[in-house]
This record gives sequence, structure tokens and C-alpha cells, in this order.
Amino acid sequence: MTDVPFYRSIFARQVLWATGCSLAAVLLLWAATVATITRASEETASRAVNVDLAGLADIFVTSGQAELVERIGDRLALSDVRGDMPHYMLADGRGRAIAGDLKRWPALSASQSQAAVVMLDGGVKAYGRATQLGPDLRLVVAREFGHETALRRSVDFAFLAAGAFVALAVALAGRHAARRLTSRINRINRAFRAPDEAALEGLAPHGRHRDEIGELTRHSLEALARLKRLVTKHRETSDQIAHELRTPLMHLDHRLVKALGAAQDDESRGMLAAARSEIRGVIALLESLLDIATSEARRGDRFGLAPVDLSALAERIGELYADSAEESGHVFVRAITPGVTFPGEEMQLTRLITNLLDNAFKYVPAGCTVRLSVEPGPVLSVRDDGPGVPAEYRPFIFDRFQRGSQARGEGQGAGLGLALARAIAERHGLTLSLAPSDKGACFIVQPEEPPL
Repeated sequence: MTDVPFYRSIFARQVLWATGCSLAAVLLLWAATVATITRASEETASRAVNVDLAGLADIFVTSGQAELVERIGDRLALSDVRGDMPHYMLADGRGRAIAGDLKRWPALSASQSQAAVVMLDGGVKAYGRATQLGPDLRLVVAREFGHETALRRSVDFAFLAAGAFVALAVALAGRHAARRLTSRINRINRAFRAPDEAALEGLAPHGRHRDEIGELTRHSLEALARLKRLVTKHRETSDQIAHELRTPLMHLDHRLVKALGAAQDDESRGMLAAARSEIRGVIALLESLLDIATSEARRGDRFGLAPVDLSALAERIGELYADSAEESGHVFVRAITPGVTFPGEEMQLTRLITNLLDNAFKYVPAGCTVRLSVEPGPVLSVRDDGPGVPAEYRPFIFDRFQRGSQARGEGQGAGLGLALARAIAERHGLTLSLAPSDKGACFIVQPEEPPL
């Protein structure tokens, strides 16, 4: 299992969120600035148009139409083409131009002295006002937004450059900070995945930080150290229990062997043999329970694991079971891909495979086929075409002391084989599952799926 990629980390999403927020803030500020410029330009143009229109109307009242036409020509001649150019149109009642530079009357009502932003000839945007000078004479004055257009271009360029700079700065700074935080979190995750001395020593300096991740690092170190002490004590206690119980039971077994040799009648020998068989069963049960507890306690612990040629191991075990299969009347098939290696404990992996094969030969009637396969992954499976596992047993098949009723030699075993096999698989970062099958049972050992 590897570290979470940066692009999938929470901090990467936070960087994207911060970058998006900064861009949104720049866009909002740009929109507010543009709206302010537009409103100010319209107010300036409105004042200029109103003053100009009032002056022309006054000229018409005091000096007549001819003077008005002359003054309109003078103003057009003196207008600055680089600024907010004025436009005029003096027209009769039918809309025919008398003076000015506009060829078409804009969408303004002269009778109502309407003022609005209009589009002039050539798609020029301007602010205009129309007025009725007489029954058959009307005048419109308009002024372009020349300065506003130039200012808008400057503002747009400034905000584009500033937005790009802000987004880039936020993204780079956030990425640097996020990578540091991701590295610290990944260090904690690696320590939990493989809590060996090197991982804990590498984590210790980062627990001195006074932020939230530093506090999490300190708590993680304390939890892992406490867990390591508990596991160590568990192993010591398990070994002590095993020694304290196994030794007297073995002594008792030796005494029964001596008593069996000294027995004079068949009835005594039978009773002593049965007692010895029960004692050896208790010893095997004790060892299985201790193995399950030890494997469960060492789940995820990589200490002691070394590369194991799983293919060669399965071949050796398969050869041992081939002769037994012939004697029991089973067909034993091996489909083992060579060169499949996996880090593990060879003795434990041996018990895993033998428990699965023992389980298959125990519950599959003679004449049926048992298939052992190993594929890269690694994926190890034991299949058979026997009666399969009844539906009522499937949810509990890997629980301790669960035994099927159709076992051959029903009095043998305590129902710990599959529980031990699963514990060994999980100790190696593998899963053991009962896969759906059309006929028989199919037990598959494969790597655990990584979390999403």
C-alpha cells in the first residue's frame, strides 16, 4: 500500500478551493470596478449632453434655426476625435436630416425629451438625449463613451494580469504548504502501516510542531508505542501460557505412553489410548488458538516477513497431498504459475495452504476434484466440485469452532482450520473469502483492496 497521491489529498482540494476563491474575488472586484466606471461614465456623459443640448436649444430660441445649424457645424469641427466625440442631428418632423453628422434618428422620443444609452451608426455606443424644438423641428445630441472604452481596456488588462498573478501565487504557495502537510500525514500513515523502530524514530521529530498535525503526530506516537508494548506483552503472555500448559500436558502424554506400555489388558490400553488422543487434541487446540491470537495481534506488522516463493511452496505441498488424494479417491489438480513471490513467513503460509487443502479433502466426497492454483497477485485458490457450503453456514464459515455437518470423520477437528487460515492471511495483508461458485466451494486468498 502506497501513500495517497497529492492530487487526491485533502490539502490539494483545499489549494484548488483557495485558488478558485481568489479568482472569484478578483472577478467580483473586476465586475464592481467595471460597474462603477460605467455608471460614472454615463453620469459624465449625461451632464455633458444636457449642457450641450440646453445651449443649442437656447441658441435656437434666441437666434433661430440658421444660427443653430451653424453652431452645430462649429462644434463638430472642433470635436476631439480621441475623446468622447459628440454627435448631432437636427431633423424635420419627418425625420429628414437638416444638420449634424448622424444619418439616422436614434431610438429616442423627442416629444418626451427622452435620454438613454443608444447605438449609433457603425455600432458606436453613446449616451443621447432628444428634444422637440418646434412643431416640425427636433434635435438629438449624443456623446460617445470613448474615454470609458479606453479605461475599460486598461482595467480589464490590469485585472487579468492581477488575477493571473494572484491565482498563480495562491496555487504555488498553497501547493508548497499542502505538500508539506501531505508529507507529514503520509509519515503518520506509514508509521501505522509498518510500526517498526525506524518509522517511529522518523516520526518523532515531527511531533514537536505545535499545530494540529503535530498534536496528531504525538498522539500517534503514544498510541503506536502503547500498541507495541501491548503486542509485546501479548506475545510474552501467549508464549508463557503455551509453555505452562503445553509442558505439563506433554509430561502427561509421556506418562500415558508409559502406562500404555505397561497395561496388561486390552480395556486398559484402549482407555489409555483414548485419553492420550484427547490430550493431544487439547494440545493441538491450544496451539491453534495461540496461533490465531498471535496472527491477529500481528496483523499489519511487517516485522519478520521475507520474500517467499509461493509457487515453489505450493508445489511442495501439492506433491505431499497428491499421494493422499489417490488413497482417498480424490482427483487433485494443480495449476501453479511459477515465480510468484510474496513477502511473508513461510511456516505460516504453509499452514494457510495445508488448512485449506485439509478442509477441502475433509468435506469433499471421494471421486470429486480438488484444484489448487497460484497466480500472480498473488492469488491463491482452492476449489472443489463437491456439495459446497450450505447457505446457512456461509456467514459463519470463518468463525472459530464452526464445523460443517458433512465432514468425513466427523469427530475430528475443532472447527479452527478456516479461522486460523483467515488470521494468517490477514496477518500478511491478504484476504481469505468464500467466492460464489456454481458447484462446490471456492476459497480465494488475494491482496486486500486498497481504500478509496
